[in-house]
Amino acid sequence: MLITRRVIIEMALIVAIASTVGLLWNRQLLVASWSGAVQPPALTPGALRLPLPLGLMQVKELFDRGEGYILDARDIATFATGHLKGARSFPLGEFEARLPEFRKQVPKTMPLVIYCNGYGCHDSMELGKRLIAAGYWEIFVFEGGYPEWRDAGYPVEGSKP
Repeated sequence: MLITRRVIIEMALIVAIASTVGLLWNRQLLVASWSGAVQPPALTPGALRLPLPLGLMQVKELFDRGEGYILDARDIATFATGHLKGARSFPLGEFEARLPEFRKQVPKTMPLVIYCNGYGCHDSMELGKRLIAAGYWEIFVFEGGYPEWRDAGYPVEGSKP
């Protein structure tokens, strides 16, 4: 029992010393934080942000509520063979040509859901990065893309190949 008591006292002493050193070492930062002098950096358009991934159920929820704007990053021919119902074609390869018209029609605050041919396709992520750089704020990437949506039996449009 004596050894256990001594170990507990030593541990308490070590914790007390470590806490005191930590508080003294970070004193200025703590005082600045508590006084409100330190503010988190402001998020500016295009500031090191990446599109956020969404899963099938999250995209379906947005689709059902009619929230957001769904963009297909695949080429026009692939889009024509089948796409999410109501999606708009915005091929990555035509970004520069389509951006001016897109800016006129879609506000920068509109949530955008971008997809392509599933997990192996990176066009949706690249399109999302470019739209962030163009000033759009809420960019999401549906990683499962058209194949996952179609296979789940959710609404699609377009001709069959």
